[in-house]
Amino acid sequence: VELAGTIVELAHEMLRGEFRNIDTRQTRVVLIEAGDRILPNFAPELSDYASKALERLGVTVELGRPVTRCDAEGVVFGETHLPARTILWAAGVAASPAAEWLGAAADRAGRVLVEPDLTVPG
Repeated sequence: VELAGTIVELAHEMLRGEFRNIDTRQTRVVLIEAGDRILPNFAPELSDYASKALERLGVTVELGRPVTRCDAEGVVFGETHLPARTILWAAGVAASPAAEWLGAAADRAGRVLVEPDLTVPG
């Protein structure tokens, strides 16, 4: 989410002034989210606010369709093929499965609980 907003600002503000040979009118930033809203770990009101803020910046937000293919021709999500020459993939946030295979205590997000010196208890 943060990356999409930053890239659209860079493309439409910085590149236009610094790289005049790049046609920024051809730049499109599309945020594809498999779920029904972006930032699902936040309150729905905040997700909605972020989505609208991105759209005001010029980001296209696509919800409810997971990416099923990504190749040199573009991205496929749902029944849609989005032609693209540059793809930045920033999928999901998940903890390492280390807590499980270590048998260590974890928080509700699955992150290993550690001591102040970053060692695993026990």
